[in-house]
Formats: sequence, C-alpha cells, structure tokens
Amino acid sequence: MKTTAPPDPNTRKPKFTPPPLACDAHCHIFGPGSKFPYSKDAAYEPPDSPFEALQVLHGKLGLQRAVIVHASCHGADMRATLDGIARSKGAYRGTAIIDESFSEKRLQEYHDGGIRAVRFNFVKHLGGRPDMKFFEKTIAMIRPAGWHLILHLDATDLLEFDGLFRRVPVPMVIDHMGRVKAAAGLEQPAFKTLLGWMKQENFWVKVCGAERVSSMGPPFTDAVPFAQALIAAAPDRILWGTDWPHPNVGAHMPNDGDLVDLFAQMAPDPATQRRILVENPARLYGF
Repeated sequence: MKTTAPPDPNTRKPKFTPPPLACDAHCHIFGPGSKFPYSKDAAYEPPDSPFEALQVLHGKLGLQRAVIVHASCHGADMRATLDGIARSKGAYRGTAIIDESFSEKRLQEYHDGGIRAVRFNFVKHLGGRPDMKFFEKTIAMIRPAGWHLILHLDATDLLEFDGLFRRVPVPMVIDHMGRVKAAAGLEQPAFKTLLGWMKQENFWVKVCGAERVSSMGPPFTDAVPFAQALIAAAPDRILWGTDWPHPNVGAHMPNDGDLVDLFAQMAPDPATQRRILVENPARLYGF
C-alpha cells in the first residue's frame, strides 16, 4: 500500500472572496487513523486529514458548507464521514461508498446522518470499475430516497460507458471534469461526450480537479477552458470543490487558496459564481 503526500500546509488567502454560504462540494476527511482506521484493502494510505483540519482550511478560504466525499481508503466504513457531518451541525453533507451488506435500513440511517449519494470509482489505479450488477442494484435501491450517484471516472470510461450512463434514471455527478487531459484539447472525443451528457437534466459535473486535468502543471490554467465550456453548457448543474487533501494527486500538490482563485477564472461572473457555489449544491444536497 502506497502512502500519499500530505496537502500543502501553507494555505494562501485567496484574492477571490466566495459568496456567503459557499460550498466546497468535493473534499475528504481522512482519519485520524487511530480512531477511524484505514481499510486493509485500500490502494493507498493517506496522512491523517481530520475534521478539525478541514474546518481550519474552510475558515481560511471563506467556505461555510461542504460535501464530504467518502474516499476509498476508508472502504465502506462510513464512520469518519458520518462523524464529520454530525460535528458540522448542519453545514456538511456527504456521499457514501457501500458494499453488498448495504440495506434499506442502513440507507435510512445514512440519510438521517446527512448522506445523499453513493460514489462509484471506475479509476484503474484505485482498483478499477465496480461490479455492474451491483451498480444496477444500487440505482434501484437509492432511487426512491432521492439520492444520486457520484462517478469517479477515467477519461476512457466516458466513451466506454456512454450508452449505459445515458440510461441511468437518477442524477449523476461526474467528478473532476471526467479526468480528461487538457493536452488532448476541447475537441477530444471524451470531452465531447461529457458535454453531450450535460444536455440531459440528470447529469451534473464538478469543475474541480484542475490539477488532475492540467497537462502543463501549476498554475493549471490549461484546465480553465474545459471548466468554462461545461459551465456554459449547464450552469444549473455545476459544482465545485477543493478536493482537499488531494489524495493521489500526482506530481504537483496544489495550494487550496490558488484553487479558489482559479475557480474565479473559470466563472468570472458573480451571478454564476453564486449559482455554482451556493444555489446548485443547496438544491442537490438539501442545505
């Protein structure tokens, strides 16, 4: 099991001031491992990045709400995420990773605890795609509860699963702009497929993970045109988040203050900023 790098501890104060009730719609809580152990089957072990550190980060960035994306290093053990949501006193929601033991009773328990989605990871270096029968079973189970899916995909998955995903009857949120590569350009088939999905009312996308999309490295501005195209396509179904503490980020650990300012380049219009940071997450997560 590899150990991942810690986040940049020297968060810069962003020049951009987010609107009141702005939401970090993609961040994680890791551990502490002594209280919430990491899964023995995890593809990586992160440094502890607990609730208290996330609170400090959001204070510096000017963010009041968050969606805790439960990460694969904790497996289907949801305790770290549920604990963070409970301690946020209504400011956080969360997403779940589930296994075959998931039941209607547990769905209700998670719903009461602030969970609103199930995340499926298709990314190869994190273990690859799920069992597709379980994927279909999960959709049937969460649909009556009004939950949605979070899909963490490789760019190649956008093409391979195009037909299947278009038939899914619940909302789907695509992480990190589909992890397309900026060097391949706006006309690459994977990105054109993602733009096509945004014409359907049940597709959402997060314009975060610029450091994962970028082919140039810091300051990751080559990812901005992709975010702008997605925002233009469906401004009412766009989310943004830091991805703190940036697990498995690759060569360049971003500074979260810089990422907030990069968002302001993606969406320079104040009304659009408010839509993405406040209105859209409030509608999807019930803040």
